[in-house]
Amino acid sequence: MLVIFDCDGTLIDSEILWARASVEIFQEEELEIGLEDYNSTYAGMTNEEIIQQIEAELERSLPHDLTDRINDLAMRRIDKLEAIEGAQEMLDQLDYARCMCSNSSSEMLEANLRRTGLWDRFRPYIYSAIEVGTKAPKPDPNVFLHAATTLDVDPAECFVVEDSFHGVQAASNAGMRVIGFIGAGHTYLGHGEHLMDAGAETVVRRLAELPATIDALSSWKPE
Repeated sequence: MLVIFDCDGTLIDSEILWARASVEIFQEEELEIGLEDYNSTYAGMTNEEIIQQIEAELERSLPHDLTDRINDLAMRRIDKLEAIEGAQEMLDQLDYARCMCSNSSSEMLEANLRRTGLWDRFRPYIYSAIEVGTKAPKPDPNVFLHAATTLDVDPAECFVVEDSFHGVQAASNAGMRVIGFIGAGHTYLGHGEHLMDAGAETVVRRLAELPATIDALSSWKPE
């Protein structure tokens, strides 16, 4: 069995940094998107995908430097980045093979995992969706299928831990079982139900709950 973790918003509390930066930059462009609406709609998507979706809804183009401005603002606050509470202890207790699948670039993943003390818990089994397989990001199942193929594990024998609707959707479409995580700084009202609607079998609010949850779910197969 293989346990696959998302990174941002699942093990590292980074989604909230980028969400706040995005909302501030969007407001500079007179786009009234609140933080909770942003989190519930766009969590787990790349900046490029988010901007494309907003442009399609507005039926107009946004400034070409929007992504750079968001990243610049978020990076100025990167010193506040932390691993989610209980991440190290949970990994100590998890008695299964594990890897990481993320939409972030491998460069960003290494920097943030080193910054939060998690790099050595996963390397070299860290996969960036935009750099492997078809290079399609979540909600495409590409990165999850790549990990299963690379590590020679049947997708049906994989558990994925994800915090976003699009991530859960991608893992579910890959034929994997999914546990939603709703304990990061960007969580919102209805987050758990949102992840269940996307295909999660259950949700947890604390990483400490994960080992027992995986043990319990692995003892039965969904119909």
